This record gives sequence, structure tokens and C-alpha cells, in this order.
Amino acid sequence: MRADPTQQQRLLELQALDTRIGQLEHQLRSLPEHAQLQELTTRAADLEAEVVRTTTARGDVQRELTKAESDVQLVRDRAARDQQRLDAGVGSAKDMQALQHELESLARRQSTLEDEQLEVMERAEALDAEVARAEADRDAGAEQIAEVTSSRDTKAQALESERDEVAAGRDAIVADLSDELVALYDKIRTTSGTGAAPLQQRRCGGCQLELTQVDLGRFRAADPDEVLRCEECRRILVRTAESGL
Repeated sequence: MRADPTQQQRLLELQALDTRIGQLEHQLRSLPEHAQLQELTTRAADLEAEVVRTTTARGDVQRELTKAESDVQLVRDRAARDQQRLDAGVGSAKDMQALQHELESLARRQSTLEDEQLEVMERAEALDAEVARAEADRDAGAEQIAEVTSSRDTKAQALESERDEVAAGRDAIVADLSDELVALYDKIRTTSGTGAAPLQQRRCGGCQLELTQVDLGRFRAADPDEVLRCEECRRILVRTAESGL
């Protein structure tokens, strides 16, 4: 293949831009915020599950507390009615004695139920605190996700803007090169990572191997517009003032 020496020189500019584009894309993929968000998102799911667990447990205890309060109130109402009957003195002595015994029994039952009610209330208060902590942790996690997302987006926007600017410069260079030369360059770059390299001090700037005397002789004899290829890595070799030919 043949190409104007100036076009060959521009391949080095193109390679520099492609290298920079690759660096920017790598930086985009490697932003630390990506890993942070993945970890935070996993943690957010755990925090939400804890909110659900504690809220459900609190709901169960609140229903238990409602029943305990109802049981205590039933005993209090029964005792109040019995006390009214006892105070009214309506009935036989035996009836009055039975009412007195029932009031004593109700008092013991009420004491037991109130103790149970107090225990449930303590558990309800503890679960209220657990729910508050779980919700606070969840909200703090959501805020952290928002902060990290904002940081990621800001960094990504800057990198994408630079990448687009470099890509525009690349397009401008490609427009000045022949389709055949660009196709060869891109084909080599796809397999080797870089499509062109400078020939400096008799070495390939791509694989860094020194050229053999046979290759050097052939390169010296080549026409200026002949596209040279490294025999080792097959990259396009661009002659420079420091080629040593």
C-alpha cells in the first residue's frame, strides 16, 4: 500500500487520539463510584428489609397491646359493675360474699393482666426505637446513594465531554486520510491495540523490537510513500527524523 508521507505522519496523531479515547473510556468504566453504588445499593436492600421486619414486628406487638388493653378493660368493667352491686347491698349475704370473692379474684386477674400489658408496652416502645433507627439508616443510605450518584454523574459528564471532543478531533483527521489507509490502521488496532507506531532509533515504537539489518536495508530502499509494516507486530511504521535509516 502507498500513502502520502504526510498522511502517514497523521497516523501518529490519530493513534495518540485513539489512545486518549481508550484511556477516557477506561476511566469512565473504572470510576470508583460504580463500585460504591453497587455496594450501597446492596446495602440499601438490606436496610429496607430491616425496616419491613421491624415495622411488621411493631405491628404485631401493637395488635398484642390492643388485645392486652382490651382484656384489662374488660376486667375493670366487670369489677366496676360488681363493686356497684356490692355497694348497693342488693342481695343476700351469700350473694354479697360471692361478689366480694369475685372482686378479689378480679383484682388479682387485673394485676396479672396489667403486668402483661406493661411487658407488651415495653416491647412496643423498644420496637418503636428499632423502627426509628432502621428508617434513619435507610434514609441515610438513600442520601449517600444520591451523593455518590451525583459525584459519578459529574465525573462522567466531564470525561464524556473530553472524549467527545477528542473523538471530534479524530473524525477530522480520518476525513483527511484515505479510506484504505484508515481501514488498514483500524484493522491492526483492533487486534494489536495500536495501529501505528513511530520508527525510532531503528526500533518499532509498538513492540519495541530492533529491526534486523535486512529490514533496515529494505526500509531504506523503500519509497517515501510506501506504507511500512513491522515484521514482528505488523503495525504500520511511520518514519521520523529519528528513525535511523
